[in-house]
Amino acid sequence: MSQAITVFTTMKNEGPYMLEWVAFHKALGIDHFVIFTNDCEDGTDDIARRLQELGIATHVPNEVKEGGNPQHQMLRRARRQAKVKAADWLLCLDVDEFWNIRHGDNSFDALITEVEHRAGQPVDAISFAWKLFGSSGNLSFEDRPVTETFSMGDQEFPYHSSRASGLKTLFRNNGKFTRFGPHRPKGVEEGKEAEIAWSDAGGKLFPSEKVGWRAWRGFDHSLGRLHHYSVRSLDGFLIKRDRGRTNHIKVDQGQSYWQDMNANKETDQTILPTARRAAPLLDELKADEVLGPLHTQACDWHRAKIAEIKMRPDWVDFRVWLVDNLV
Repeated sequence: MSQAITVFTTMKNEGPYMLEWVAFHKALGIDHFVIFTNDCEDGTDDIARRLQELGIATHVPNEVKEGGNPQHQMLRRARRQAKVKAADWLLCLDVDEFWNIRHGDNSFDALITEVEHRAGQPVDAISFAWKLFGSSGNLSFEDRPVTETFSMGDQEFPYHSSRASGLKTLFRNNGKFTRFGPHRPKGVEEGKEAEIAWSDAGGKLFPSEKVGWRAWRGFDHSLGRLHHYSVRSLDGFLIKRDRGRTNHIKVDQGQSYWQDMNANKETDQTILPTARRAAPLLDELKADEVLGPLHTQACDWHRAKIAEIKMRPDWVDFRVWLVDNLV
């Protein structure tokens, strides 16, 4: 039986990527998106507002004090949102993350059904591990679907780096979790940890009290991976670094981040069937009289921003280093 799934997320200057991400996850069975935005210059907030007008999303301005943490603020505020309260399942997801379900019709319903069949019981949480995707040798920012443009990623195992095994978790909105984290829900009542049925991406249960932000030893990926396009193109990464992080806000996304996240070890196009299924909805969103121009304006803003960053003298050496370490 279909159950309502709501995604909550925070965004800043992600305009060119939003419509593909929304269309893709709608194709998987996501019912609603709660999108928090702060200090956007490229129209991300305008796109979110239009998605709200269309009934696809809820837009929430995420005002943050100087030096504040946008993601942590969002995680606290999300619990008060009507669509979050009403959902059967919840998922915290970033716009550069795509759930690649490799089972049945590749939907969340198929995933939940199969996980619970393998586990032999209803589950409270299902974690997928990242599969990092690198630049695939792309220098320039282009208005093309991320899932088609970046096909070179990490191998299944071992992971590319210590950061490459991060989790995201689909969890029941059943009152067992009182706090949200970016990677998994938290706040289980003391003494009731053993009552939580927490599954990996293969239907294997794991003690909830031992779940951290990364995949554990023996993690089963047989039902899918979370494709993480964290660097995208070289030019796109310039904007990401300039924008700053939503969580570890004082940590520069520089050379070490690129080395840790730019995995180009093998070609993986298993996500394309779902991307193709989502393509008609993406075309429909881009054809909207408001969303279409907003998407184009966001892409234009990103091109102009990239050109401006390339003129900064203190970024020249970093850009040269990126070119030398593109793949």
